[in-house]
Amino acid sequence: MTYLLEQDITGHIGLQKYLCTISWRNGHLIMDEPESVEGKALGPDPYSTLLASLAGCTLSTLRMYIDRKGWVIPEINITLNATQETGDELTTTITRSITFSTEITTEQKERLLIIANKCPVSKILKGNIIINTKL
Repeated sequence: MTYLLEQDITGHIGLQKYLCTISWRNGHLIMDEPESVEGKALGPDPYSTLLASLAGCTLSTLRMYIDRKGWVIPEINITLNATQETGDELTTTITRSITFSTEITTEQKERLLIIANKCPVSKILKGNIIINTKL
C-alpha cells in the first residue's frame, strides 16, 4: 500500500474545549469550533478545513491546466459551502462556484468544469471512502 502523504498527519487536543493542533510534514494548524458551539474560533473548524482542502486542490488543478494550455487567466476564485440532509442515510451536498478575473470562452468553461471535477480531492470525496480506526 502506498500512502498519499509522505508523513502522517497528527493531531492533539488538551483540556481547552475543541482547540486542536494538527501537524503535517513541516507545519502546524490550529483548529477550533466557532463560539456558537462553545469553541473560541481560534482556527478553522473541521468542516471549513475539509472545504478548504477541496478549494485548494481545485484552484491548484485549474491553475496547472490553464498554465499548460497557455491561457491568459490571471485569477481564479472559488466559493464553497455544504448542506446536509438526513433520511435513510446522511447526504452531504457541496456547492462549489468558480469564477475568473477575465472573460473565458464557452469551450474553456466546459473544459475547466471537467478539470475541476478531476482534482484529486474531488475524486476522493466522490469516491468510496473507508475509514479504518483503531484504538
